[in-house]
Amino acid sequence: MTSTIPPEPKRAAMMAAGRRLSFLDFGGSGRPLLALHGHFGEGRTFRRLTWALGDSWRVIALDQRGHGRSDSPPDFSRTGYVEDAAAVLEHLGIDAAVVLGHSLGGVNAYQLAARLPGLVDALIVEDIGAEVDGDLSFSLSWPHRAPTRAELLEETGPSASYLMDAVREYPDGWGLAFDPRDMNASQQHLNGDHWNDWLASDCPALLIRGSRSTVLSAKHAKDMAARRPHTWLVELPAGHTVHETVPTEFAAAVSRFLGSL
Repeated sequence: MTSTIPPEPKRAAMMAAGRRLSFLDFGGSGRPLLALHGHFGEGRTFRRLTWALGDSWRVIALDQRGHGRSDSPPDFSRTGYVEDAAAVLEHLGIDAAVVLGHSLGGVNAYQLAARLPGLVDALIVEDIGAEVDGDLSFSLSWPHRAPTRAELLEETGPSASYLMDAVREYPDGWGLAFDPRDMNASQQHLNGDHWNDWLASDCPALLIRGSRSTVLSAKHAKDMAARRPHTWLVELPAGHTVHETVPTEFAAAVSRFLGSL
């Protein structure tokens, strides 16, 4: 009997400017797709998407700087994130890829396309705008350690459902795979007007918005799609984390777009 359980991705790492960047390689014999998560996340957030895509795409999911199993950098600049993504592609010998990004990762994706267009064949941007004004200071009240996993998640309140992949057991208790102070610094660098970067590339792009999103408004998403050539807008019944809330619908929208390339 043939197993229907997807194979485990290969965990790998590389050094970039003296720092360790960890990533998951989900395999697949098709074209490469680089996946970039949002704040508090890590590469494995895209595992359900990779299962849906099957062998037709080779998904590389990076734990971005300061997240997951990657090292924290001295800064969380826009340039730093873009250089990390480019370094991973270069390390793997990938000349060009489709780049998918959620939230923080979405800005990183379209800035990579703007600044190093030869590396990006197409973009998939999930629920983030060309203007960003976020605040993650609520995370500064989360505990550094807790006696149990359940107590840690309880202390994070409504955010707990977004943090399941980031919980770790350490020698001194349960904690998160990131430092909230780093996330706040990263968000401050992310905030701003990025229209020039959004409009700088003209490769095919899919913009996915959650219909209940408080991060990307319907008007702003429509403006983004209208002003940039070769851009398609899809709205799905979800909040900010579309790929987790409606994974089947998200995968179907991504698959349709990839099939058009």
